[in-house]
Amino acid sequence: MAVRLRPATESDLPAIRDIYEPFVEQTAITFAYDPPSVADLETKLRKKTHHPWLVCELDGNVVGYAYAGPIREREAYQWAVETSIYVDPEFQRRGVAHGLYTALLDVLERQGYVTAYAVITTPNPASIAFHESFGFERVGRFERMGFKHDEWHDVEWWELDLRAHPNDPDEPLSVATAQTHDWWDEALARGAASVDDTAQS
Repeated sequence: MAVRLRPATESDLPAIRDIYEPFVEQTAITFAYDPPSVADLETKLRKKTHHPWLVCELDGNVVGYAYAGPIREREAYQWAVETSIYVDPEFQRRGVAHGLYTALLDVLERQGYVTAYAVITTPNPASIAFHESFGFERVGRFERMGFKHDEWHDVEWWELDLRAHPNDPDEPLSVATAQTHDWWDEALARGAASVDDTAQS
């Protein structure tokens, strides 16, 4: 199978919604109660001028995506990001998530972000092991933070330093500027190389 990692476009949003929908409806991995509309996702994508949103294609079909977003809106938070990733269950355990995160974290570091956070609803040992494999460490736990599917759920925050904390950090690069650098394509290529393109779905 041909593997490609690239930035998400509006044409990808129906596929992204299809991937996300069962996580909303069947799990507490996300605290959303209702799947977003494609129009909602279009608005979200247009706002991501400084935070990358990547998709993984296998033979031209989007099978997973990962993105970053701001922690808070205040200016002092601009060097911290929250990461999210979702993979079609039919294509899990094939390196899709690993490839997407490899590329995403590389790009974020080179843009100038300093710290990445993952928010994990527990119990979720697979997600915890996945984030630990990239060096994330648990920094906090909030008990009974969200109510979904008739029960309360705990939430953990996991942290990864992308680089040393500078004394006088420059503002992170926009996605458009990042894409003009050679390292952008190199990061996506490294991520794509992690995906198993020989397994059959």
